[in-house]
Amino acid sequence: MKTEGYCTDLFFEQAIQWIDGNLAAKKPFFAFIPLNAAHTPLVVPEKYYQQYLGEPGVSEDVAKFYGMIENVDTNFGRLLAKLDERGVADNTLVIYIGSDNGGSAPACKIFNAGMRGSKATPYQGGTRVPCFFRWPAGGIPAGTECDALTAHIDIFPTLAAIAGATVSAEVKKQVEGRNLLPLLKNPKAEWSERTLVHHVGRWGKGQSPEGSKYKNCAIQNSRFTLVNNTELYDLNADPAEATNVIADHPDVVASLRVTYDQWWADVQPYLVNETAIGPKINPFKAMYWKKFGGGPSEAEMKRMDPSSTKIPN
Repeated sequence: MKTEGYCTDLFFEQAIQWIDGNLAAKKPFFAFIPLNAAHTPLVVPEKYYQQYLGEPGVSEDVAKFYGMIENVDTNFGRLLAKLDERGVADNTLVIYIGSDNGGSAPACKIFNAGMRGSKATPYQGGTRVPCFFRWPAGGIPAGTECDALTAHIDIFPTLAAIAGATVSAEVKKQVEGRNLLPLLKNPKAEWSERTLVHHVGRWGKGQSPEGSKYKNCAIQNSRFTLVNNTELYDLNADPAEATNVIADHPDVVASLRVTYDQWWADVQPYLVNETAIGPKINPFKAMYWKKFGGGPSEAEMKRMDPSSTKIPN
């Protein structure tokens, strides 16, 4: 059945209804609310973006991008208000991950918190995103910040630790992250050095990834980031990544390269479909067109895929 309304509003409405159902049944709940905003296609109700039109440097697309972010913020506020209204806010762990691998390039030209790059780049502007945790009853202090090097891969081991779950040895082999709970309770807790790899992961369709090993990649520790295997930045002294200091720290470069090479070798067995070429017509788009209309004409479909004369069932 086709729904009516704006997608982000609908996602949050359904999540709140589902949470209410669990609370009514006196059951614990886990709600994961992934959104397709802020992202293209830039479609958002006019009331959310019209106030940005006419501002210096703000095109209609940028205004809509900002409008999507405002809409997410509004809905997240609704969710927090509902938790408070239901009397469960203090003992509900809320995690907000502000992630789509950095902002859009046009919007970043207006404001990017002093960072270089945007989405689809290996610079800080394309890899560094905020993450917020709130859990008063769980011992997370309010109004604190933590600058330890963390990542999305830390979420699973953190939730497993909080839940007291037993993680099998087989699963542990696949878990790369760390338990964040000590940092959440004390932002100054001991946190050993680590390295994180960022790879945009894009290469020609049907091509081997080998030629893109050092294309749009970065390997980062708590101080330095090695970008594209040719640029080294000291993030403590130069968070904007403006000065390449690769000639000044050969030992750091050598160490990061060894770690990156090991990571690259480790992921190769999992890149099993990289040279595969899928159907010329996206089957998900075909199903959408069949249900809701739109899409290419039958003649266009024939040109795209000679074996197809109509949108498949």
